Amino acid sequence: QVQLVESGGGLVQAGGSLRLSCAASGSIVSINAMGWYRQAPGKQRELVANIATSTGITTYADSVKGRFTISRDNAKSTVWLQMNSLKPEDTAVYYCYALKRGYYYWGQGTQVTVSS
Repeated sequence: QVQLVESGGGLVQAGGSLRLSCAASGSIVSINAMGWYRQAPGKQRELVANIATSTGITTYADSVKGRFTISRDNAKSTVWLQMNSLKPEDTAVYYCYALKRGYYYWGQGTQVTVSS
């Protein structure tokens, strides 16, 4: 089992920044990737960013490229999502995940609200 604890959400004005963190614990060996999804009211869950834990290779949704940055610290089993130039359309619940041997583990979600 992998447990994920998120923090860092909140309310910010458009153009502002937030930094989300996700700490993994438990059976963290062989986690292949970690990242973030988000889900806005009435919309499908969307992959925001992913980072491969061994190589550090990152992928981003087109909607956040150039504004969001995902990073990791393998020693601390933690990933961060730095979100800059936030827009109202970034408002959503953000969920951290860990992918291990084909199985997804999820955090509890953290609300990000961007006011216009």
